[in-house]
Amino acid sequence: MAEEEPKKIETESPADPSPPPPPAPVAEPPVEAPKDVAEEKTVIPPPPAEEKPEDSKAVAVVEKPAEAPEPAEEKSTEGSVNRDTVLARVETEKRISLIRAWEESEKSKAENKAHKKLSDIGSWENSRKAAVEAELKHIEEQLEKKKAQYVEKMKNKIALIHREAEEKRAMVEAKRGEDLLKAEETAAKYRATGTSPKKLLVLGCF
Repeated sequence: MAEEEPKKIETESPADPSPPPPPAPVAEPPVEAPKDVAEEKTVIPPPPAEEKPEDSKAVAVVEKPAEAPEPAEEKSTEGSVNRDTVLARVETEKRISLIRAWEESEKSKAENKAHKKLSDIGSWENSRKAAVEAELKHIEEQLEKKKAQYVEKMKNKIALIHREAEEKRAMVEAKRGEDLLKAEETAAKYRATGTSPKKLLVLGCF
């Protein structure tokens, strides 16, 4: 503060300028007198600034040092605000990062759990299908075996029926031969004796 006072006094001391020297008369023809008057008017310096009392200087010197620390306080306030903002942003980014990591972890767990369940379901489905197909194949084999047995049995039954039918046909043919031979012998006998049969036999009756 002691250094500032001399500087201000030095800067303010030129405020009392000495009156400028009177301008030298210009020797010109009397015809151009109005121009000299105009030039003199332009050359006339402005009136010296009024001196301010020393009390105002002292007040100015006292007031300015009191206001000087304000920029430092504002700067510190801005710095603290910026630091708080940066810390808040860092905390927010950290929280968002943690939330994202937790979300990815939960999604990965859900995917792995679902994949395991789907794999188990696929294995169960394949095993059940294999068991049903094996049972169906066993049933088909059993049916094929039974079918073969039934076919063989039916074939044997058909063969037996055919054999019985052939036997019956043979018996009928034999009976017919006997009846024809008997009819021929009887007819020959009637011819030899000259008699006629007592009753007329109906041919074709069994």
